Amino acid sequence: MANKAIIPLVVLLCFAIGLSDAVDRNNFKTCEQSSFCRRLRSLEQQTSDFVALPQTLQQFKQYITLNLQHQKNKHEYQLKLACMLGGNSFHLQVDEREPLSPRYRVTDSLVQPPQYELTTVEGSSGTLIMVACGTGEQKAKAAIQIAPFKVDFYRNGVLVLSANGKGMMRFEHRRTKEQQQQHEEPVHQEGEEDAGAVDEAAAAEAPETAQDPGEWEENFKSHHDSKRHGPEGLALDFTFPEAKILFGIPEHADSFALKHTATKGSDPYRLYNLDVFEYELNNGMALYGSVPVIYGHGDSAGTVGVFWQNAAETWVDIFNDSEKQNVVSSIVNLVRGIGQGEPPVANFISETGIMDVFVLLGPQPNDAFQQYTALTGRAPLPQLYALAYHQCRWNYNDERDVEQVSAKFDEYDIPMDTMWLDIEYTDGKRYFTWDQHKFPHPVEMMNNLTALGRHMTIIIDPHIKRDSGYFFHNECTDRKLYVKNKDSGDYEGWCWPGAASYVDFFNPDARRHYADQYLLENFREQTVTVGIWNDMNEPSVFNGPEVTMPKDNLHHGGWEHREVHNLYGHLQLTATFDGLMRRGAGSLRPFILSRAHFAGSQRFAAVWTGDNMAEWGHLRASIQMCLALSVAGISFCGADVGGFFGNPEADLFARWYQTAAFQPFFRSHAHIDTKRREPWLFPEDVRLVIRDAIRHRYRLLPLWYTLFYEHEQHGLPIMRPLLAQYPRDVEAFAIDDQFLIGDRLLVAPVLEAKPAGGKRQVYFPVNENGQGDLWYDCDTFQKHSTAGVIGIPVDAYKVPVFQRGGTIVPRKERIRRASTLMTHDPYTLVVALNREGTATGTLYMDDEMSYDYRRGHYLYLQFEYRDGVLSSRKIDTTATFPTKSWLERVVFVGLAKQPTTVMLRRASSDDSTMLELVREAAVPGVAIVRKPGVVMSEGWSITLQF
Repeated sequence: MANKAIIPLVVLLCFAIGLSDAVDRNNFKTCEQSSFCRRLRSLEQQTSDFVALPQTLQQFKQYITLNLQHQKNKHEYQLKLACMLGGNSFHLQVDEREPLSPRYRVTDSLVQPPQYELTTVEGSSGTLIMVACGTGEQKAKAAIQIAPFKVDFYRNGVLVLSANGKGMMRFEHRRTKEQQQQHEEPVHQEGEEDAGAVDEAAAAEAPETAQDPGEWEENFKSHHDSKRHGPEGLALDFTFPEAKILFGIPEHADSFALKHTATKGSDPYRLYNLDVFEYELNNGMALYGSVPVIYGHGDSAGTVGVFWQNAAETWVDIFNDSEKQNVVSSIVNLVRGIGQGEPPVANFISETGIMDVFVLLGPQPNDAFQQYTALTGRAPLPQLYALAYHQCRWNYNDERDVEQVSAKFDEYDIPMDTMWLDIEYTDGKRYFTWDQHKFPHPVEMMNNLTALGRHMTIIIDPHIKRDSGYFFHNECTDRKLYVKNKDSGDYEGWCWPGAASYVDFFNPDARRHYADQYLLENFREQTVTVGIWNDMNEPSVFNGPEVTMPKDNLHHGGWEHREVHNLYGHLQLTATFDGLMRRGAGSLRPFILSRAHFAGSQRFAAVWTGDNMAEWGHLRASIQMCLALSVAGISFCGADVGGFFGNPEADLFARWYQTAAFQPFFRSHAHIDTKRREPWLFPEDVRLVIRDAIRHRYRLLPLWYTLFYEHEQHGLPIMRPLLAQYPRDVEAFAIDDQFLIGDRLLVAPVLEAKPAGGKRQVYFPVNENGQGDLWYDCDTFQKHSTAGVIGIPVDAYKVPVFQRGGTIVPRKERIRRASTLMTHDPYTLVVALNREGTATGTLYMDDEMSYDYRRGHYLYLQFEYRDGVLSSRKIDTTATFPTKSWLERVVFVGLAKQPTTVMLRRASSDDSTMLELVREAAVPGVAIVRKPGVVMSEGWSITLQF
């Protein structure tokens, strides 16, 4: 007993010591240390061992099936190929035809079961089967090659993707250990008959790959992994014939453009949710989340995507001829096509599961992004406060600390919407409880924040303290709701509470009971407005293999953890979301932040990039990582401002605020051992810069809110790479130090301490017409009309942000302590004209917190400027929302000449009213109309007379 009591102290002490250093790579596997990756990885093109059996072809209305066979062991598999509804995507599945036991199939990532349409066989021969979608002339088609097996996908007659084009397909069929031992190739002794005499049955059960010592059991450091199913890995390569860049497969702290990895001695990108603190930059190490979707894009044939729906550990090798000589410096050459030989290839290698692939045919980047989110879902519109500024650290000490920090934001006139509490608020790391000494009146504390217009978010992790005096542990034990070890006992690992067990979220009863804990009648020391932070949900296990759960643990249904690992955190989110929905009686939109994530997690939570560092490189990485997450469906993304670890220098801290103010999720957070870093603790000049950055965020909240509504409706990323808007500009493809907000703003933050010459080099992209769009500096309204790199002078306050000509951006200029107090404040419209002298924009409005908008209680407005007239109309004419907000100001930018008078006409009246006009002499083409005074729900027009 004495020794057992010491164990948690030792484990936690070792972990805490480790926090002071950079990530220890020895704690995490390389491909060579992972048996299935080592077995199945191919670095060169192969001749595939798989063939299709055309005589087994079966045609159904919405899909076909076809058997495949491994030529050496004669094991058979079944392929299912279907056209997705809409005709712009395919669904391809391969599984064993008669498996020894069922393989896990992921379903929780999808918003609904796949919806298919007419799938027909246009032709079949001894060498090829041609499959077509729908009935239109421009059909999407798939050509199945019989031998060796391959599937080519065509869009409008152009080959855009090949599956198994490089022959790297592998599929280890399940077998018993006795079968494998019985049929292993015998050693051929001198005098014996030729080895070719081995019987056919033995050949049929022979393994596909050479024997590997890790097939049936595997050791890593002190951890042993028993493998009851033996080798069961799979791999499939995808060639992108028309692509010049591959991107996607987050989460990695690496460039937006995926780098060449298929070299001996280097690792593929890894998808395996892990707790990696102080992670390294510029490599493909696994991090907290895994979204197995990849895109290939080129300037001629556009974009195609591959969603590899598999929740097991997965490695992705990238083959890119143009990068083989110099991975670091050749991204520009890659996208230009310089030195490009063979087209890029991605080879997916998973430990188990089935081949479950969605092929997204685009053709443009935004089309492919929409096709992906149509499958996995779109982030629901959050409450407005969630888009404002959040203040967090590990930990605010007590109720008084929370009260004082909130008051200081008011004292220094810095807006802030949410205070956060980390694990120290709990009673000894027992979630759904409070430390009654530090936080004796939690409900009163929350209500005090609410009275100021503010909110609170608290952390609740998935590990449950093993304590016989802890109600939730006792309930999970009695109801058998914990994850089991390989021997079917409750699994026990170590995390913040010490000894802990883990809720089995794959068990519907466990999910329901966990969700019940969020209800006010159970967790009474909260309010209905409190947000929830699900952290450590990879899951993190301090004494587990690779700081996570053993793969031979067992979940509900008998599934091994190896089969579902990347889904664990995702299913915690579904339970938390269910609990918060029921806590608010289905009326309030929940706010949840998660570290772990998988495909589809965007339906339930925002995501942040984890335990970053107070370094300039990590500031840039926040852009790269959020761009990758955004195109993978997770738009509500951000990074810890200032870096979680370390103490940021003043200029880094200020520049991080300026950058994060233009990212979807905006939160400052810090480790418990860092210095306190609230803005007022820095010198006045730094504090004022930070204040200015946060106030910029609040001015643009109407734009952010509108974009999040449009994301829910259409599925496009909110924070976008340049190629989303400029798909033919090869120079823009790999740029990941600047980004777009919707299609309206171009943001190029300062990402270094002392920019050369005091300027930030900004790339203005080339549009479809081969010229640059007009861009207007959001601070000065200076116009930039030339594509290419331009040096923008920057001082401490300057963030190069530009509004695209042809857009109208809504703003609010009256900044208050919290966004909730700005609801009825007036709007400003910035009308930036394009080369044709026109502009359009949208504005979305509702009550900013409930689901009433889904019942038609909202306003969605279209603004248009053309021929000297700015008009407003409802897009959804049946929707209504009573608002007190009115139009305070209109700024026209890019006018060819100055107007002489301005007239307002309401749709409800034939009368016109002359408005006050202010001319900006310092900037040509700018005119300001003051106080039109029209309520935003009215129809109206403003006419400029020249």
